[in-house]
Amino acid sequence: MESVAKDSLNGGEFLIKESNAQDVFIPEQFTEEQQMMAQACQDFIDTEINPNIEEIDSMKNPELVPSIFKKAGELGLLGISVPEQYGGMGMSFNTSMLIADIIGAAGSFSTTYGAHTGIGTLPILYYGNEEQKTKYLPKLATGEWAACYCLTEPDAGSDANSGKTKATLTEDGKHYLINGQKMWISNAGFADLFIVFAKIEDDKNLTAFIVEKDFGGITMNEEEKKLGIKGSSTRQVFFNDCKVPVENMLSERQNGFKIAVNILNIGRIKLGAGVLGGTRTVATQCIKYSTERKQFGVSINTFGAVKAKLAEMAIRTFVTESLCYRAGQDIEDRIEELASEGMSESEAKLKGVEEFALECAIAKVHGSEVLDYVVDQGVQVYGGMGYSADAPMERAYRDARISRIYEGTNEINRMLMVGMLLKRAMKGEINLFEPAMAVSKELTSVPSFGSIDNSQFLAQEKDVLKNLKKVFLMVGGKAAMALQDKIESEQEVMMNLADVMIEIYAAESAVLRTEKLAGIRGEDAVANQLAMTQVYLSEAIDKVTAAAKEAIASFTTGDEQKVMLMGLKRYTKAPLVNTKVLRRQVADHMISEGKYPF
Repeated sequence: MESVAKDSLNGGEFLIKESNAQDVFIPEQFTEEQQMMAQACQDFIDTEINPNIEEIDSMKNPELVPSIFKKAGELGLLGISVPEQYGGMGMSFNTSMLIADIIGAAGSFSTTYGAHTGIGTLPILYYGNEEQKTKYLPKLATGEWAACYCLTEPDAGSDANSGKTKATLTEDGKHYLINGQKMWISNAGFADLFIVFAKIEDDKNLTAFIVEKDFGGITMNEEEKKLGIKGSSTRQVFFNDCKVPVENMLSERQNGFKIAVNILNIGRIKLGAGVLGGTRTVATQCIKYSTERKQFGVSINTFGAVKAKLAEMAIRTFVTESLCYRAGQDIEDRIEELASEGMSESEAKLKGVEEFALECAIAKVHGSEVLDYVVDQGVQVYGGMGYSADAPMERAYRDARISRIYEGTNEINRMLMVGMLLKRAMKGEINLFEPAMAVSKELTSVPSFGSIDNSQFLAQEKDVLKNLKKVFLMVGGKAAMALQDKIESEQEVMMNLADVMIEIYAAESAVLRTEKLAGIRGEDAVANQLAMTQVYLSEAIDKVTAAAKEAIASFTTGDEQKVMLMGLKRYTKAPLVNTKVLRRQVADHMISEGKYPF
């Protein structure tokens, strides 16, 4: 993707500024080369994954997944993000998002893939010294070696920095002896390389190490028996005087926690994109099944209740695509900008992702919850067959559930995004309080009833979004003032604010995508995209209203509460949309195409 000069917003600024549709990236803009990579990935799933899906999930053949993994390496799919000088393909951030998206249809293997290419490889790519990169990246990019990431412990999950694994320097100062226990380690069963987090002496923060399996002192429990993603290796790993050369410390002492946080940011946005292959596949399977399944003498997809489900699958998938690739390109552009200013490539990549950490968390939460919705409705469309292991929905339903837990639970991510925004505002990195004060003043003034120029495409929807941002500023600003440093312990309020934020970013991303696409193809050509955007925005208004009302009730009383509720009513006022007709329009298009067609 050619970089275009644009007026790019900083991370989180979507809440206080308007974005220009011309400045956002939409999936329809992927180049021929990127689409060819995506097709190669799809072909790999069709030939290597789908015919073996039962055998992969049974785990009866321990050689199967490692052999498929090696084939992915031979095709270059494991080295998308790794620079060419280290044996990879050196492709852009948004291309790596696109491949994560397609591989999302690979069930258990998508976890194997994500654990290796993301948390297994990226710590070395971004934090390794030249010697470490040269030694390890070519093996990881080609699939010669498989990697895993050892952070979680029995008593250190969301609170990762409280881990008890220790690294002790040997008397000769040449090695660290690592002792401890890690759990839920994806790929552990066949990994050659472990990224291990441990504490040295009484350090406050973790330190990261690159550990080769052959260093010894590594044992494992049997494979975990799991609800879903059964075909991925997940084990507990024990380190017993594992002897690691001092030169295998990754980055600096006590920098491990920072590495973990930044790598998880990347994992989060990749997970947001990584649900899409799954949601599209399920939607397509449901269209086919509902066409073939006859009841009362007709296909069940002629019924309004089924059409509503099919349309919602498409609408939510479309919105997740829009927000993920919008954020992905913002990160890509920031990386290029920082590199052009003289920052090293790996540092620019880290800073670029860090800048949009809030959007990464939104992508993870939104994407994982859309996947959950789609598979749940998929089971419903299939009816009794949905519950049978002989049909594809049963596995999809089980496999999807982990997405709301890994890369930080959705609850942790919701609190993180609000906490991050407030910290940035306190540091003056984002001007949040000034617009919040302006909204506060506006509440006590006479509302202006200026008319909207409805001849402008999507003018009404943009006006609604402008007001939804005022809801966030009104409630968030008042919460920050009323609760001050206690706000982080008011987790329910944090979650309410996060929900408002997520819906604004999601709905705006859909509006901008549809507007940009209309500019390219003409308004008549985007009737279905417009319908999906209008339905989603209508739903977003309801979700914002409910979350804001709950927050207002929890920290205001009396006249102040009345004023805020009036403000909420004013800012969520919007023309009623006939969502039934719009959903039917979208569903009819899907049925005529026989697949998710957008």
